[in-house]
Amino acid sequence: MPASLSFSLRACCAVAALVAAGFALSGCAGVSETIAPAFADPAQYELYDCKQLEGQRKALAARTAELQKLMDKAETGAGGTVVSELAYRNDYVAVRGSAQLAEDAWRRNKCRETPPNAPPVAAAPQRPDIKPAPKR
Repeated sequence: MPASLSFSLRACCAVAALVAAGFALSGCAGVSETIAPAFADPAQYELYDCKQLEGQRKALAARTAELQKLMDKAETGAGGTVVSELAYRNDYVAVRGSAQLAEDAWRRNKCRETPPNAPPVAAAPQRPDIKPAPKR
């Protein structure tokens, strides 16, 4: 068997393996949404109050968006689906699981979003303390 034919056969098999792995891993995307809480500690947010949960929910939403952007960016390159799945999917699933648990705790505690900061209300002017003059 000539060396060039052997090399092209190996290269073709490698490409086919990468494509197959990409399809196999992309099929996991739907499954990861349902098992996401399995990758997070269910008792993680049990003792959080509403203020702590609100901050945590915002941080998790930002991290989820960041990972989604990284995955989308990775998928634009050659073999991007495989790179995206291998590099970011586990973190993405774990963050989504934590976000789902935080959301559950938020609902269980009947928390409400804090309104955006309103301009501070000017306090009524106070009279200065006037002390009587010392007697001579």
